[in-house]
Amino acid sequence: MLGLAPGVAGAAPGGSAVAAAQAERDAAAAEVGRLSAELAAAEAGAAQAGQNAQLALQDYLETQAALEAARAAQAAAQEAVAQAEAALSEGRSDVADFARRSYMQGSTSPGITALMSAGGPAEMLERASLLEAAGTHRVDVVGRLTVLEQQATAAEQQATVAAEEAVALEAESAAQLAGAEAQESAARAQTAALGEQRAAVETQLAAAEAEYGQLSAQQQAARPAPSAPSPGGAGAAAPAGSGPAPQTGSGPAAPTSSTPAPSSGGSGGGSGGGSGGGSGGGTPAPVPTTVGAPSASTVQRAITAARSQIGVDYSYGGGSTSGPGRGIGEDADVVGFDCSSLTQYAYAQAGVSIPRTSRDQFYRFRDQTVARADLQPGDLVFWGTGSNYQSIYHVAIYIGGNQVVQAPESGQKVKISTMWWGQYFGAVRPTG
Repeated sequence: MLGLAPGVAGAAPGGSAVAAAQAERDAAAAEVGRLSAELAAAEAGAAQAGQNAQLALQDYLETQAALEAARAAQAAAQEAVAQAEAALSEGRSDVADFARRSYMQGSTSPGITALMSAGGPAEMLERASLLEAAGTHRVDVVGRLTVLEQQATAAEQQATVAAEEAVALEAESAAQLAGAEAQESAARAQTAALGEQRAAVETQLAAAEAEYGQLSAQQQAARPAPSAPSPGGAGAAAPAGSGPAPQTGSGPAAPTSSTPAPSSGGSGGGSGGGSGGGSGGGTPAPVPTTVGAPSASTVQRAITAARSQIGVDYSYGGGSTSGPGRGIGEDADVVGFDCSSLTQYAYAQAGVSIPRTSRDQFYRFRDQTVARADLQPGDLVFWGTGSNYQSIYHVAIYIGGNQVVQAPESGQKVKISTMWWGQYFGAVRPTG
């Protein structure tokens, strides 16, 4: 298309050249329209891949938390085993000591023999008392030993179960990590490829528009000026250079990136500016009539903490209550936040502990949901693909004025964005 009319700068192009350029422009516009439809479908697929990557990340993080709890339980169980074995060893020593003392004191001989061999009534009474005490002590020592043996066995069994659970969770966590990294990598590759395709298509159309415009302008400039109108004519002739303006807008318009709200779970999902409300089918919990509000100072500290991170990189799986951190997969060397670690960090600075993942954050405060019309600064707002909280893939902090602070998606930074309603799931108000 760039070589449609070589050398036309020095001479007025003929009508055939202009017509050819127009045909090329129209063909390019039609191709742009066709490819734009394909790209729109592909972009929807890329958005879904990003959301899936965020859901996979949450699965991994939740399994990691379960793994850490299982390892703690395993350590506690092993400590209980050590204590039980020590107590059992002590109990066995007590039984051995009792047997040795009883033998040395003669208290193990049959009761009647001990009494018959007494030297007199006083010694008989003394031996009877000794036999009674020895019998009671023997029952106590042996009974305690039996209990200790049972406790040691139970502790060993618990330790074995805890160890097996930790091993299973470790394997599950490793598989989920690999899956999450693969999905995030695929989503990023799709997004990058789509960006290149869209840029190429738009460049193609722009070149065709420019070529046609240049040829059309040159042809218009080369036309002879119209003769002066005769007196009493039908009206003044059009001034030179007038005539139909170049039809650069015919055919499908050049596609423009509509800049939808980020689509992946660390990204903010849904189309920006969509008119839909609700929660993709409704939230799992009804909106309460009244919701307790955190103190103004708590909200302000959380929002201030979130704002303080503006400009920090998005990092898939990165960040914690202590601040930005390295992510996983392709973001292993990127220090930053993903969507839910940013909100967790912000509220941690305000003294409110909230879970690590976006869906757990919603579930934690599911009885404190807030209607869309009642949003207040500090509320956590969520996006999801369905009506169940397990479909939530993104969270941000509402700061008022129809704006949120969010960690959007890979390649972006923590920023303030205009609120969007496509795939909006709902909101909660953390109260500690």
